[in-house]
Amino acid sequence: MSKADGDVPDDTIADELTTRPSAALRTDVAHGARIYDYILGGKDNYAADRAAGDATLKVWPALRVHMHANRSFMHRVVRHLTAEKGIRQFLDIGTGIPTSPNFHEVAQEIAPECRIVYVDNDPVVLVHARALMNGTREGRTAYIQADMREPEKIISAPELLETLDLSRPIGLTLIAMVHFIEDDEEAYRVVRQIIDILPSGSYFAAAIATDDFDPEVLGKVREIYHAHGETLRWRTLAQAEKFFDGLELQEPGVVQIHKWHPDATGGHIDDTDIAMYGGIARKP
Repeated sequence: MSKADGDVPDDTIADELTTRPSAALRTDVAHGARIYDYILGGKDNYAADRAAGDATLKVWPALRVHMHANRSFMHRVVRHLTAEKGIRQFLDIGTGIPTSPNFHEVAQEIAPECRIVYVDNDPVVLVHARALMNGTREGRTAYIQADMREPEKIISAPELLETLDLSRPIGLTLIAMVHFIEDDEEAYRVVRQIIDILPSGSYFAAAIATDDFDPEVLGKVREIYHAHGETLRWRTLAQAEKFFDGLELQEPGVVQIHKWHPDATGGHIDDTDIAMYGGIARKP
């Protein structure tokens, strides 16, 4: 069943989805992971997600460029941490619906022994995670269904404790996630609580939404997200940099994601088309 056929995204996961309470799925409300899937051409989304995506594209046609840039940033971050920093275990919060190459595929192509723990709060994402995210024999992948607003559930989850060695450096990634927490104090607390469990030598990577480069248009985007039941919080450069307080920012610091170690073949992207800052920092 394609997305045009109705509100069930795919027959391959329909059976499992239909066993879950509708209140848990909340398919009547747009979800960031499913909007992302829709904009990138996926089929695992619902009417509410498509409505939010279409409304956003009308006021900000660059949304698709922005989301592709975000995915490219994630790939570059994983390659950098694996190949350049020697990280072999990762905690990725905000998995999203799988689109190959996925996080673990990028990491394990470089180092097959890599271990990855995925976290997401959308039941649709977790159905896909179990079905599609099989790693190498040398490495391991695990999945936690949890909300980043409750970090204590993430850091105490058996899936995390059985997969990652908390005495060895970990790569923590929150790619395009903290804008779903609108309260600044809560957002900083949640991130800090997870960073605090990481051992010295770990790395924290984040992509943080901003309207610094096109505030009028992106103000309308935020209104659309709110109208469709999804949260969205833009933050300034100074507010984005605060997430890295106490850590050692790596070059080139916190910059728009298309400017962070760009691929030579990436092509030109206008700054106004990108609404995300990104950076990596090391925990001393």
